[in-house]
Amino acid sequence: MIRTFMLGLLFFLAGAAVLNLSSFAMGPSLTTSSGSAPPVIGEEPALKQHISQEDIEAGRFTLEELVRHGRAVFTASFNTLDGAGRPELTGTGQPRKRRMMPDNFNRISAPDANSCSGCHNLPAIGGGGDNVANVFVLGQRNPFVNFDGDPVENGPNQTLKTVGNERNTVSVFGAGFIELLAREMTADLHALRTSALSRASSTGREATVELVTKGVHFGTLTCYPDGSVDTSGVGGVDGDLIIRPFHQKGAAVSLREFSNNAMNHHHGMLSTERSGEDNDPDADGRVNELTVGDITALTLFQATLPAPVQVAPDTQVEREAAARGRITFDRIGCSECHIPEMPLASLEFVEPGPYNPQNNLRPEDVSATYQVDLSPYIENVKQDEEGNFLIPVFTDLKRHDMGEFLDTEANVQAGVPTQVWLTRKLWGFASEPPYLHHGRATLISEAILAHGGEALGQRNAFADLEQAQQAELLEFLLTLRIDAGER
Repeated sequence: MIRTFMLGLLFFLAGAAVLNLSSFAMGPSLTTSSGSAPPVIGEEPALKQHISQEDIEAGRFTLEELVRHGRAVFTASFNTLDGAGRPELTGTGQPRKRRMMPDNFNRISAPDANSCSGCHNLPAIGGGGDNVANVFVLGQRNPFVNFDGDPVENGPNQTLKTVGNERNTVSVFGAGFIELLAREMTADLHALRTSALSRASSTGREATVELVTKGVHFGTLTCYPDGSVDTSGVGGVDGDLIIRPFHQKGAAVSLREFSNNAMNHHHGMLSTERSGEDNDPDADGRVNELTVGDITALTLFQATLPAPVQVAPDTQVEREAAARGRITFDRIGCSECHIPEMPLASLEFVEPGPYNPQNNLRPEDVSATYQVDLSPYIENVKQDEEGNFLIPVFTDLKRHDMGEFLDTEANVQAGVPTQVWLTRKLWGFASEPPYLHHGRATLISEAILAHGGEALGQRNAFADLEQAQQAELLEFLLTLRIDAGER
């Protein structure tokens, strides 16, 4: 009798729990602009409040409040009540056979993580990730990869190498400055194209222009009197001349685009600017999983992550070695692509940005853009004679052919050839091993020796250095760190 009663009680409680979960899953998303959320008894979403873009545009939040909310989005371990997972959609928005617990996660085709900070955590929240956090880019286009022989779920004849491109997580510290540099470079390239088009129209002859911005050469562009443009001479950037500084292939224009993509891909959290208001395309019973305001706050959190710093070694001997290594870095040509400082005219970060693609918030979609002065987020920034801020990024934000040894991927991302990579931003990189796009190098020296293609000369010059000179160069590179105490 007691056993029967207990079993009945367990079934009753289980049923009540199911009803409780169902009511949460189908209920409206909580959206508040001020005050505290109503108390919830029992389980609740990881992201307990949402904010609206309208309230942001109306100035109802301070920057501190927006960054705090963005951090909450970045660190939330999303659960079923948030809308985590995409039961009936692939990561590219195609329908798939319904997948629920325990098939709600998949290491390759994703969702593959609970939170942004689950991967971005070295040496602090917002940083890079260990090899254990590697993701499989483009794997999300498949319904459910488990190599069980099902050609529909896995794709035909797929292997671990062909099903997706394994990538290591990189830091977003200082990302606001990176996006500002990309915006200014894009504006420069577009101005050069406009000038060439005008010249061709007025003269009736073709006009060819050298595409140079911030000292970086992106080839040539030829414009014709009829308004057509020949981009065959363009190199290191797409033919639209938009610098895409995010992803290791240079595939995302902005932190906003990067965030919208990642939320869907890695967590199955659909933003309303992608899925629409009150829509449930993934059939998980939740709508408005992330508001436009949530994504704005998330973008601002990342944009205000402090710039990496250069940390001097502990001893005078090491400091002197690092100084000599810095000279060698220039002498053997590393700084030709890893440009130590790039000039930035303005530290004013405006969100949304001017080059966001469709299905991402654009300036014309808002009544007022949100402006943030990034000067508090970079230490001891120098200025040149023209007043430009010299941002110590150690990159040129250009794509380069890196040769056969780094041509490791089977899938082409965003039309970028598999041997071509965006120049790695070296500021802060010493704080986030492992190295290279797939994290296979556990030493910086291994990463240098893997260079080829356009960097073969620099690679060989490093290999030809005496061991002591190599050590000095590495000592310098080890000074490029992320200050984990900032956040």
